[in-house]
Amino acid sequence: MSEAIAAGLRAFVEELVRAGMMEVVICPGSRSTPMALALAAHDDLRVHVLLDERSAAFAALGMARVARRPVAVLVTSGTAAAELLPAAAEANLARVPLLLLTADRPAELRDRGAAQTIDQLGIFGSHVRWAAEVPLMDGAPATLAHWRWLAGRAMAEAGGVGRAAGPVHLDLPYREPLVPEGPLGPEPDLAGAPFLRVIGGVRMLAEPDLDGLAARLRSVEHGLIVCGPGDDPSLAFAVRVLSSATGYPILSDGLAEVRADRITGGADHLLRPGPWLDAHLPDLIIRTGAIPTARPMLELVARDGHELWVIDGDGGWRQPAARPATLLHADPTATLLALARRCAADPPAWRGGTWGAAWSKADFEVSVALGQWLADLDEPFEGLPFDLLRSVVTERTLLWVGSSMPVRDLGAWFGGSPSIRAVASRGANGIDGVTSAAAGAAAVHDGPVVLVTGDVSFVHDLGALVTARLLSVALTVVVIDNDGGGIFSFLAQATTDRPDVGLPERFEQLFGTPHGTRIADAAAALGANVREVDHRSLEPALRAAIADRSPGVRLLRYATDRRRNVGLHAQAAQVAADALARLANAP
Repeated sequence: MSEAIAAGLRAFVEELVRAGMMEVVICPGSRSTPMALALAAHDDLRVHVLLDERSAAFAALGMARVARRPVAVLVTSGTAAAELLPAAAEANLARVPLLLLTADRPAELRDRGAAQTIDQLGIFGSHVRWAAEVPLMDGAPATLAHWRWLAGRAMAEAGGVGRAAGPVHLDLPYREPLVPEGPLGPEPDLAGAPFLRVIGGVRMLAEPDLDGLAARLRSVEHGLIVCGPGDDPSLAFAVRVLSSATGYPILSDGLAEVRADRITGGADHLLRPGPWLDAHLPDLIIRTGAIPTARPMLELVARDGHELWVIDGDGGWRQPAARPATLLHADPTATLLALARRCAADPPAWRGGTWGAAWSKADFEVSVALGQWLADLDEPFEGLPFDLLRSVVTERTLLWVGSSMPVRDLGAWFGGSPSIRAVASRGANGIDGVTSAAAGAAAVHDGPVVLVTGDVSFVHDLGALVTARLLSVALTVVVIDNDGGGIFSFLAQATTDRPDVGLPERFEQLFGTPHGTRIADAAAALGANVREVDHRSLEPALRAAIADRSPGVRLLRYATDRRRNVGLHAQAAQVAADALARLANAP
């Protein structure tokens, strides 16, 4: 029977490879021995062995996010499987293709007190696209065919053939002995084509629907194209073409693929309430991608008074605001190009008029005002790393951004830079696994990788420095260290005077949460090359770290003050508001 298991393992792994698998992450364990040996034996798979299952799952997520193809992570039985849940939740909401392989005890050892055994069936619940238990190999041809089918379907389900990509779970029970008899490695005897070949197609609207939408575009002068976070590199071209055909300005999230022609002064500043925005509210918004990060952009999309079209090629429901909307379940790139062709063939009379020019003028004036304010500032500011990165990053740089304040400062201060890709874990918007995901991205990205993250996120994932060392990657990490949860200082909890609920006296204890970790010492102990920087030394340190492509983590600790940071952001917002007020009052 063990020889039959070896044949099944060879066939299973071969199907993964033929379906496009290139990277696998394996965590040490005994019960996962059969699959670990089979994966490691295949010449076309690059195997990464990592120690911490939670960190390993996020590293696999980072690889899959950047490579845009499924990556597998294999763990042993028991709570090792539970460690994959945070990454599964993020991959599910962020639509990242991830294959979760959990080894398991056979049925006769479950629920009977056997060591290292928990209920793993359905453990990820609604956080995976699909889940199945791989049956024990009994040597029957039908079972072998089923193993091949499961491998092919898992790759198709994870890769998003026919719907959104996301995580898939296969539970793999094995009986002892765990070392199979018979050779492992590539399976040359299988047929040339995959056992299960899955071909997807582009979702397209019917011609009458496209005609009707294009007619509506030609009747609405005051429109905007809002691009949320997304990983479709072809979308940028389609957005620019539709913008040209309609005259609609583009407002792009810092994590969107559309950067070259975005409103670069920071939609975060342009869209704050005030006279200028009141005079330039749109009648129609076309939104692509995930939910925008910046609150002013979210509030603009959510407010009443305009039509809202949300285009989602994966047939999703990414529209949290309780307001009327039209959801277009069609490929965004194809849909925008089809609408642009119709508008170009019959151009709106007002194309090239004052609407688009007004937004461009406001963008320019705000950019100039904020640039001068930042140039005159002689103290640490948390938006500075992103302003510097615009000129420091090289071609093909990948910028991974931490949650909370860093991703918001990216949108406000990084601006347009089409030569790099900006990514963040914005599926579940959590701080878990940020550094691990960046390390995984660095393992597959052909170019420099820079992570900008906060101190709480970094401390939460300190083990990722071990992951990065085991992956042997070159990674630049900027830790913005304000000794606590800086984003809470911007929320109502920080300014609420309610002694009856414990505010403000308990703010630091419950929300500010100073941890006192000596980040430089902790990072150095885990093998990072650490440098303390301030607002004057940050730029040359960034240039040197990014230029060094040798394996290792180069960590720049940039100390800031949480309370002062709130004040500086308020100053910047006032500078932008003053610039817009001058425009609103201009004759």
